[in-house]
Amino acid sequence: MEREAIFDANKEGAGVVRSMLYQLRRRRALVLMGLVIALNLVVLLAVALGAVYVPILTTAKIIINRIPLLDRLISPSWSENQETIILTVRMPRVLLALLVGMGLALAGAIFQALFKNPMADPSIIGSSQGAALGATLAFFFGVNLSWKGLTSVSIMAFAGSLLAVLMVYMIARSGGRTSIPSLLLVGIAMSSFLASIVSTLMVVSEDRMHSIFFWLMGGLGTANWNMVLGVTPFIITGSLLSILYSRDLNLMLLGEERAAQLGLEVERFKWVMIVTASLSVGAAVSVSGIIGFVGLITPHIVRLLTGPDHRFLVPGSLLGGGLFLVLADTLARTVIAPNELPVGIVTAFFGAPFFVYLLKRRKKEVG
Repeated sequence: MEREAIFDANKEGAGVVRSMLYQLRRRRALVLMGLVIALNLVVLLAVALGAVYVPILTTAKIIINRIPLLDRLISPSWSENQETIILTVRMPRVLLALLVGMGLALAGAIFQALFKNPMADPSIIGSSQGAALGATLAFFFGVNLSWKGLTSVSIMAFAGSLLAVLMVYMIARSGGRTSIPSLLLVGIAMSSFLASIVSTLMVVSEDRMHSIFFWLMGGLGTANWNMVLGVTPFIITGSLLSILYSRDLNLMLLGEERAAQLGLEVERFKWVMIVTASLSVGAAVSVSGIIGFVGLITPHIVRLLTGPDHRFLVPGSLLGGGLFLVLADTLARTVIAPNELPVGIVTAFFGAPFFVYLLKRRKKEVG
């Protein structure tokens, strides 16, 4: 009788566990599906809204008319002016906001996994400040470069971001390995150092301070199709690599020693993930300027909804980051139309209070 009771209890416990796992998988699937639907609706709405409103149905028809095989289903019933506004002015900006948001959120999710800290963000190892210095130097010296339609500011910002991360990694590396605490400390020191150089250049170059200042505040007002095409390969590659290595990101949450015991080549993996995140951040910041809080709050919100499993956290962060920045940019260009706010102000307006919430929540957990 006792054995039968134990067997029944174990069977009942296994049934409860299966039910909980089913509910968790169902919730994760619903969250990802909801983000996909919301993102499509927000993108369509963002393309329709502006100084000249284009009806949403007309906007959808114009976009569908440009898709091969589907163009035969739509007969043009809109003006040439509406088509120009949608395809030449708004679509590049909305798609660029989507890509930048995805890149920043992806980097945030990666760094939060590597540092095992939900308050880590894409600028934690100097990538954003490196981009800021590169862009500032382009403004200061009047550098005139161009590559496939990308401006000298974008090119130098991207180069500055990658060089800053490389310097941080090389300085933090010791004895053939790079410890996470060293990487964090060197990154903070490097960010402060680069920020001081940027501030000095702004003070010295009074005539260019206005341009530098507005670039540092972040914005997508100069978006074009060349920028979209230039950023897309980096974001797509970073996204695919992160999804491919999502199980290894889960192992990193257990600690480096435990991950190594389970067969993960920790040093190689850290290098791959740091390069992946840095390329995503560099590409994003090079075309948008410094936009804060996207990489901080988006992964954290998704983590609250899906849990810490990066198989769901990474795609959720990609969708959530794109959704958040498209919404923020739409507000930035419509709330005081015909003028517009730097999108960095909008993300900070919503992100700063949430950051305070994170701090208080973290303090309670530690307590």
